[in-house]
Amino acid sequence: MIIGGYKVGQGIYKVINNQEHLIFNCKNCVFATSLADDKACRLHAITFLAKQKADMVVLADVYERVYNSDQTTLLRQIGELYSTFTAQGLWGPEHLSDGSDENEQYTANRHATLAKIASDYLVSDPILAYLATIDEINKEKLRLTKLGSKYQKGAMPYLETLIYIYQSLEKTDLIKKVKDYLQKLTNIPDTSQLYRYFFNAEIKPSFIGSRLLFGEIEGLVLVDEYMVGNTQIQIFKQPDSVEYLYIANPPEYSLTPDKYFIISKAREIVAEYKPGSAAFTVGAKSRDYFERVFLTTIKGVSKANNIPLTLDEEKSLSEIVARYTVGYGILEILLSDKNITDFYVDAPIGDKPLKLIHSKFGSCKTNILYSDREAESVVSKIRAQSGRPFDETHPVLDYDLPEFETRVAVIGPPLSPDGIAFAFRLHKTTPWTLPQLVDVNGMNSLSAGLLSFLVDMQSSILVAGSRGSGKTSLLSALMLEIPMSSRILLQEDTLEIPAMYMKNIGYNVQRLKTQSAITTAKVGVEVPPDEALRTALRLGDSAIILGEVRSKEAKVLYEAMRVGAAGNVVMGTIHGDSAYSVWDRVVNDLEVPTTSFKATDIVTVSRPIRFKGSLKRNRRLVQITEVKKHWNEDPETEGGLLDLMSYNAKKDNLDLLEDNLKDSELFTKIQSVSGLNMEQIWKEISMVSKTKQYLVDLKNKLNFSDLLEAENTTIANTSLHLFREKQMEEADVLNWDDLYTTWKNWVDKDFVPFLNKKYDRK
Repeated sequence: MIIGGYKVGQGIYKVINNQEHLIFNCKNCVFATSLADDKACRLHAITFLAKQKADMVVLADVYERVYNSDQTTLLRQIGELYSTFTAQGLWGPEHLSDGSDENEQYTANRHATLAKIASDYLVSDPILAYLATIDEINKEKLRLTKLGSKYQKGAMPYLETLIYIYQSLEKTDLIKKVKDYLQKLTNIPDTSQLYRYFFNAEIKPSFIGSRLLFGEIEGLVLVDEYMVGNTQIQIFKQPDSVEYLYIANPPEYSLTPDKYFIISKAREIVAEYKPGSAAFTVGAKSRDYFERVFLTTIKGVSKANNIPLTLDEEKSLSEIVARYTVGYGILEILLSDKNITDFYVDAPIGDKPLKLIHSKFGSCKTNILYSDREAESVVSKIRAQSGRPFDETHPVLDYDLPEFETRVAVIGPPLSPDGIAFAFRLHKTTPWTLPQLVDVNGMNSLSAGLLSFLVDMQSSILVAGSRGSGKTSLLSALMLEIPMSSRILLQEDTLEIPAMYMKNIGYNVQRLKTQSAITTAKVGVEVPPDEALRTALRLGDSAIILGEVRSKEAKVLYEAMRVGAAGNVVMGTIHGDSAYSVWDRVVNDLEVPTTSFKATDIVTVSRPIRFKGSLKRNRRLVQITEVKKHWNEDPETEGGLLDLMSYNAKKDNLDLLEDNLKDSELFTKIQSVSGLNMEQIWKEISMVSKTKQYLVDLKNKLNFSDLLEAENTTIANTSLHLFREKQMEEADVLNWDDLYTTWKNWVDKDFVPFLNKKYDRK
């Protein structure tokens, strides 16, 4: 044990995650490496704990058995009792008899019994020590009734010592738990069964720092279960908590000893290997390369040690080793679960399990207890990949993990005085669509039709809301309403919108990555947002999309909009909880002149709604507001903000404010440039709304969630445009009812059968 630089025996004493760990190196141990199954292991742990306090005991072989703080406390109390008994010399002469000659003949047996109970049994099998003490007290009381008064007088010190041992043991938490447990049983089992009940260890490979907590699930309700890769995920509702419990059980925590040996040996071998530059082909990822190296090494190790593995087992083991060497460790489980929107590793790391936000169940507590060692490894990877510093001078590190469609923000001292902390934001790998938002009640079909029409009319739209309100989701859905023939310039400082997916399904998207707004290290190669936007405006006629309007680029954008240089639809997200707060932020915080702000046509506001005080947050579109043009200083007092739709919480619906439409300047403008009158405009909006709702109803009727994905709704939108063009060519006038019927028949007769074949649905 290492204490203050000194090593004693086979134990290593170290601090991990602010907890004192007593770690035993069991690689060459002949015993069973288990406190539950081996008396020798218990003896070593208890005698060490008698000398030095520790929070946890770890038995380390090719995998580690971790005994938590509660279990360690049970053993430490026994160790402290052993130290007390030893100091008191309970098996000394004064504890054996009164010193009379009549009792001399019994002292040898009494000494052997006390030494066995208070020393040998106590440190190797304390439960047996307790049971043996009870048995010996009963036997001694029986002897007292049979052997006369002289024996009784001489035996009293011995009996009193036994009773003292018994009472001392009953004060320990271990014996209290044993007594409670035994009361539920009809027969006293072998003590080994009791130790297996109280000392069920958490098992993990020795090269993994994180621990998984598996507590009692009695009383919990399983609400969902699914696989993330080869990892089982279970989600439980807790009766005494508003949070759900997210349980991950990755395979690396339940491998056989042979497999632990193989992956540990393979990891050691590859750690000595330094690949040259020729080892990587152009475009190949180092992760893929190392998985191949690990696979080859695992094959060799299993063959050399005569441990047969199937091809699937070899591949699974190579993925596990890669995860904990060139990958992000156990965090990859969460990064790969696309039901998760955010998860957090708070400082001090290791004190509490990780927390996450689940798209279905909201806030969840996980069973993952992360480690400082793994956190430092992840920071090193991010720092190396980003080329950005991370130290006390630069305590913020912001980076995108493109392989996981995730943004990570890391903070450290002195900004985070308790140590390193992480926040991960997972992006949806496919963009949200308006039908999907309608399907989850984020908006209704009428608002979807209205916004789709306004995008088609090349309006400028600011999508406002608080963090986590769904701004980016709505923005990506509105982008899909831009005709595929248009060019789209998308500018983001953090890559949240799946632009490459949109390109793959046919959209003409050019993405611009700008300097992060939150990192404290301004890397010279990154272009500031305002400069990037000036460049975008010179790249030709395009729809301009800003991931977030937050800084100097606002002035550039509004100047371009005001003079008509943008020339197409302009959209972006901005923080704000109302149209008025958006004006206040743009004008007073971002210093855009009021005259320029009037170039905004529409402000939408999204907000998380908690119905009737419930803790569950429901994302809703709550406001669609037109920015009118004829006002001077304050849009609220001068009637410059006109609500077109407003949220009704009692009905959970976004209502159309029909009386306000007569005052709309935007619709008057649209009439002048489109040739449509108001009746025709609303027939168009109504028809588009019906198409969105029909897809949602069809998805639910057929239980076909892929129907609403972007690649499929895009086909449906394009077909609607083509049917419209064809009708205009044939009749030079639109009949919206006929157009909807034609499109609906195409969906039923052609589109759904096509998708059934595509997704192999019967």
